[in-house]
Amino acid sequence: MSSLSKAPCSNWLDEVVASVPVAPYYRDDAVVIFNADCREIVPQMPKACLLLTDPPYGIGNRMQGGTWGAKAKYSDFRAWDVAPETELLTSIVDLATKSIVWGGNYFTLPPSRCWLVWDKQNAVPTMADCEFAWSNLDRPAKRMSLPVGAHTFGHPTQKPLALMLWCIGLAGEAQTILDPFAGSGTTGRAAKDLGRKCVLIEREEKYCEIAARRMAQEVLPLEYRDNTEDEAL
Repeated sequence: MSSLSKAPCSNWLDEVVASVPVAPYYRDDAVVIFNADCREIVPQMPKACLLLTDPPYGIGNRMQGGTWGAKAKYSDFRAWDVAPETELLTSIVDLATKSIVWGGNYFTLPPSRCWLVWDKQNAVPTMADCEFAWSNLDRPAKRMSLPVGAHTFGHPTQKPLALMLWCIGLAGEAQTILDPFAGSGTTGRAAKDLGRKCVLIEREEKYCEIAARRMAQEVLPLEYRDNTEDEAL
C-alpha cells in the first residue's frame, strides 16, 4: 500500500472542520464547502494528498480589443479576475503532497517536469487555444483535448468535469483533495464521483450555493480510464 493511500481519509474532513474557525457552508460524507477567503483558513488545515485548483489568472483587463470578453455583461468577471499573490499559491502548494494549479504559467512556481495542457477543440480565434496547469507530478507532460463547454453553473471560468476527473486520475491514489479557489465546485464534483474526499473553499456565497447544489446530486456510476484521452507531449 502506498503512502498516499495511508493518508487520513474517513476522518480527514473531521480534522479539517476542527482545525478552522469557520463553520462549513455545506457538508456531506465526501465534501466540505467553506464560504471563506482561503488565506484565512488554509494555513490551519491538515495536509491533503492533492491540491487541485483553478485560481483567477489576473488577465481580466486584457479581455478587450473587440472580443466577447469586452462586453458589458462580463464586467463582473473582469472585476473578479484578480490573481492571488504567488506567495499565497506557494504556501498552499506546500500543504499538499501533490499539486495541480491551472493557470500556473501566470505565476512564479518551481520548474515542473509535468505541465498539463488542455487543448481546447473549439476555441474561438480571439481566445487561447489551450490552457496550462503547473504540477509537481513526477511524470512526463500530458495533454487532454476537450471542447470548451457552456458555463452551465454560472461561473465565468468553469472547467469541464472531464478535465478535473482526468487531473485526479493523473495524481494516482490521492484520497484527500483541496481546492481553495473552488468556484462552482467542479473539483468537488469530480472528487465525489471518484469516491475521494474533498474540501472546497470559495469566498463568494453565490458560487458556494451552486457548488452545494452540485454536491447534493447523487453520485453517478463512473468508469474512468486515465490512458484513453491523454498523450505525452
